Amino acid sequence: MTTPLRRSDPEPARTCRYGTVDNFDIDSYLDGANVLLGGGANVIMQLSNVPIGHGVAHSAVYSGRADLRPWKRLRTTVTYLAVALLGNEHDRQIFRTAVNGSHRMVRSEPGAEVRYNAFDPELQKWVAACLYFGIVDLRERLYGPDDRATREVFLQYAARLGTTLQMKPDMWFHTLEEFDEYWQDGLKRHVPDELVAGYLEDLVDLRNVPRLAVFAPLHRFIVTGLLPASMREGLDLTWTPRQERRHRRLLRGLGGVQRRLPAQARLFPYQLLLRDVRRRHRGGRPLV
Repeated sequence: MTTPLRRSDPEPARTCRYGTVDNFDIDSYLDGANVLLGGGANVIMQLSNVPIGHGVAHSAVYSGRADLRPWKRLRTTVTYLAVALLGNEHDRQIFRTAVNGSHRMVRSEPGAEVRYNAFDPELQKWVAACLYFGIVDLRERLYGPDDRATREVFLQYAARLGTTLQMKPDMWFHTLEEFDEYWQDGLKRHVPDELVAGYLEDLVDLRNVPRLAVFAPLHRFIVTGLLPASMREGLDLTWTPRQERRHRRLLRGLGGVQRRLPAQARLFPYQLLLRDVRRRHRGGRPLV
C-alpha cells in the first residue's frame, strides 16, 4: 500500500511539518488506530520471521504468551509502543529493564532445529521494522500518504522502536530506500514454517480469545487486508479484488471519523498506558 520509492529522490529531509527528529510532534502524528486495527496483522509480520515465531510459540514466559494470556500480551506490546514513541529516556530505561527480565527466558534449547534468542539485535530489528511499517502503512490507508519529508523524519524518529531494547542505533535505516530494500528482502525470506503458521492461524481467527469468536470473521478480514501479499500466501489466506475494495473503503471511512477526534482521543490507548507505566514504577509494581 505504501508509495513506491524512487532512487532519484534527494537526500533525506532533516525537518518536516511535525518538526525534527529531536523535536518530533509525535502526539499529533501517532494514532491509536494502529493498535485497534493493525495489531493482529503486525504480530503476523513479526512472527513470520521463523526464529521469532518459534521464540514466541515456545516461550517459557507463559504470562506473556498471546495464545495463553492474550490480553496481557496485548497490553505489554502496546505499552512498549507507548514507551518507545511517547516516553522519555527514563521511561525507556525502566521498561527495557523490565522486558529484559522476561526476555532472558526466551531462548532456544541446545540442539534446537530453529535457534533463537530474544536478545538478538537482528531479530529485534525485524520486529522494529514491522512496527514502523505498520504505523506508516495504516496511517496511509486511513488518511492518504504523507509527504516525503514527513516519512523521512519519522523513519529516523522510529529508530527507538528498536533501540529501546538491544538494537544498536547504527543498525537502523538511514533512508527510505534502505528500509524498502530491507523490507522487500524480508518479505521474500520470512515465510512461516508449519508450526508458526498454525500458531498464526489461531491468532487470525481469534481462537486464543473464545469470548470474541463472534468477531472472528471481521478480525480475519481486517488482518488479511493489512498483510503484504506474500504473507497472505504463506498462510493460505485468500484475498480478492472485491475484498480489497471493501477493505479500502472501510479504512478510509474510519479515517474520516478518526481525524475529527481530539488529539487526546486519537492517542488512546497510548497515553493511558504510558501513565500506567509511570504509576506502576512509582508504586514498585511489575511493568510487564
